[in-house]
Amino acid sequence: MTHDHDLVLKPTAAQTEAALNPPAGRTGGDLVVETLAGLGTTTVFGLPGQHALGLFDALRRSDLRYIGLRVENNAGFAADAYGRMTGEAAPLLLSTGPGALTSLAALQEAAAASAPVLAISSQIPTAGLGGGRHGYLHELPDQQASFRAVVKSVHTVRTQSQIPSAIADAWKSALTAPHGPVWVEIPQDVLTAETLIPVVTGGDAFPEELPPRPELTALAAHLLSNAERPAIIAGGGVVRADAAGKLRALAEYLQAPVVTTYGGKGAFPWTHPLSLQSWLEDRHMTDFLEDADVLLVVGSGLGELSSNYHTFKPRGRVIQVEADLGKLESNHPALGIHADARLALQALLETVSAARQDESAEERVKGVLDRVGERLAAQELTLEQGLLKSIRAALPPRSPSFWDMTILSYWAWSAFDPRGTNTMHSAQGAGGLGYAFPAALGAAVADPTYPVLAVSGDGGALYGIAELATARQYDLNVTWLIVDDGGYGILREYMTDAFGEATGTELTRPDFVALAESFGVPATRTTPETLDTDLAKALGEPGPSVVVLPAVLRMFAATHLG
Repeated sequence: MTHDHDLVLKPTAAQTEAALNPPAGRTGGDLVVETLAGLGTTTVFGLPGQHALGLFDALRRSDLRYIGLRVENNAGFAADAYGRMTGEAAPLLLSTGPGALTSLAALQEAAAASAPVLAISSQIPTAGLGGGRHGYLHELPDQQASFRAVVKSVHTVRTQSQIPSAIADAWKSALTAPHGPVWVEIPQDVLTAETLIPVVTGGDAFPEELPPRPELTALAAHLLSNAERPAIIAGGGVVRADAAGKLRALAEYLQAPVVTTYGGKGAFPWTHPLSLQSWLEDRHMTDFLEDADVLLVVGSGLGELSSNYHTFKPRGRVIQVEADLGKLESNHPALGIHADARLALQALLETVSAARQDESAEERVKGVLDRVGERLAAQELTLEQGLLKSIRAALPPRSPSFWDMTILSYWAWSAFDPRGTNTMHSAQGAGGLGYAFPAALGAAVADPTYPVLAVSGDGGALYGIAELATARQYDLNVTWLIVDDGGYGILREYMTDAFGEATGTELTRPDFVALAESFGVPATRTTPETLDTDLAKALGEPGPSVVVLPAVLRMFAATHLG
């Protein structure tokens, strides 16, 4: 009896000849780039360094496109965005020690947002490994230890023959739900030594599927079919799984209102009659969700932001679909279903029976959004709301936007219509500064057919200012909106509210317009009244551009403090 796993493809005569006579001059670095190409890679990000030079030299002999950024952390953000936009594992090539460590904040964001990043780092020569303190440049006693608590998986290489399998395993790990960053490290001498190993031609590494358990699907379907006031919270897992269509079909069948988390922006149409939009940081919304008799949470761990700072206390039955096993029931008791969002939603669509039609669902959605609007109107925040309207008017519907940790972004989490799935991204997963501009560059590399918008404050902008050189070098179609309020605006607001005055929040800034122009990037200074026109003009012209908006903004009042 023959089993599928017993079938082996025999090499052709040409393959045998190529294996017996590999091209001369190849190194371990060539095995890396050949494996990446075999897996379908077309583009890599990174920075060269002494121990990684063998890897970068091999790029010269490959067809891979290399996008070099100026800071490793920014290269990580660019790879993160490329992975989010394409659904592919984005290679990030790094050098040992300081170069590798500088990427940690970006890898933390990729892990929090489930972005597939394939980080490949060099290591000190093999003779120095083991923590013996030999004094090699960039030496760490245990480099892997710095990454083990951040990435999904760590893959070590100590010989050239291990390279193809280690990278393929890492690729598979990065793309198995939940997506995430992975770490591969290869010693300098392994990368630079000549190799007699045949050219890598195979590259299939299929991610493992994560379907829901059928008995759990059956129970969830029963609960939803008999719910009188069902509601849905849709998180980033819906976006990563490309499951927005299935979510909409299930919501319409159940007549279940849907609110998207900040990481799940775009998972459900903003203007749909059942859309609660993203007003999670509002007590009216929290009350509405607490009143659901069955709450379906898909692709979210109901963390701090998604639970209105842990003030959310559901009174009904919770069904939680989550690909990250550690997030199941980590905040609330639930019927926990460990599954990919797409497969789970498909299984529910096939299993739910005719639900009780909640004829008041759309009216209840309108009611809660009206109450949210009334609360905001009482706070006289027309400047902030007007800026978001101007940005939405200027940004083409399918253009992606990337938002840093700044007041306008915090507004956008709740109030901005992304107009499409997988079009709005921010650093809210890990909450680090400096994400928006380098991430937007990665998105522009992934798809140059649409202009990309990055939004930063002046503090966050200074993290990525060097990447204006990258934008110009590769002529990337990114417009960078910098809201200049003279410092770390949100921290200034937090500290003033908590302590009466702020410390360490005021910043000396450059002339951002002149600085951008010194890089050869056109720039303009705008006002709230002219933002829509100036931004639309910048987005409409090819290549990079900068728009600077001097403005001091305020956040809407929090509802979780009592």
